[in-house]
Amino acid sequence: MADLLFYEKPVALNKVTHEDTRIKSMGRDFRFAARTNSVIVAGVEFTEAAREYPIVFAQVGAKVVPVALLGMRNAENLFVDDKGNWTARYIPAFVRRYPFVLAEAGDSGQSVVCVDEGYLGFNQADGELLFNEQGEPTPVLKQAIDFLEEYQRQYVRTEAFVKRLQDNDLLMALNAKVDVKGGQQFALTGLLAVDEKKLLALSDKQALELYRSGELAWIYCHLMSLGTMGSMVDRVAKRLPQTEPDSSGEVTCN
Repeated sequence: MADLLFYEKPVALNKVTHEDTRIKSMGRDFRFAARTNSVIVAGVEFTEAAREYPIVFAQVGAKVVPVALLGMRNAENLFVDDKGNWTARYIPAFVRRYPFVLAEAGDSGQSVVCVDEGYLGFNQADGELLFNEQGEPTPVLKQAIDFLEEYQRQYVRTEAFVKRLQDNDLLMALNAKVDVKGGQQFALTGLLAVDEKKLLALSDKQALELYRSGELAWIYCHLMSLGTMGSMVDRVAKRLPQTEPDSSGEVTCN
């Protein structure tokens, strides 16, 4: 499931089962995401994310979603160093919501708050309680729930944005080969980008709809973000001495 990339053991929170459970912040340790080469980003994040990550579109399950590329190779995040530091200024909301996540409960269509039991700060001895004596969410859990609900609202809004792109036939295949020092080459395949020629050919009515919705700005942020591919190559080059000589290959979003 794309929403659970680095969640090892997601479980639904329950005020009875987890009455004594605590959550301890692990600070700025992002090693849990060190093997994730892309994450979903909401349209509202494009302005910030576009300055540091290439934003492209990818097929995830049955859906096409916008993602921020974090690596040029599978199972590698170029923005997490060996100490777990995130080395870019903006951290995508997909990452910041960890270890919490909303998940659908069976066929009911309702969402439940889950937490990753594999998170090192999930325990019964140290940190903030998730539920008070009355079984109500504590401030730390309320804050997490508010974040998840806003994330979900923006995700739904972004789904509508992608549908508008598809309805207007604005997405095209984005295949590229990237050369890195030492003669290594990486192929980016299975990705999509907005076709700027088709964008400029939209009718006045279609263009106005995109403008009024604020989505035209998202599109141009996406297009400008592709220029950050060069800095991604620089990050790869810095890591090559520590990698195997046959690390070339195709890159897909994991």
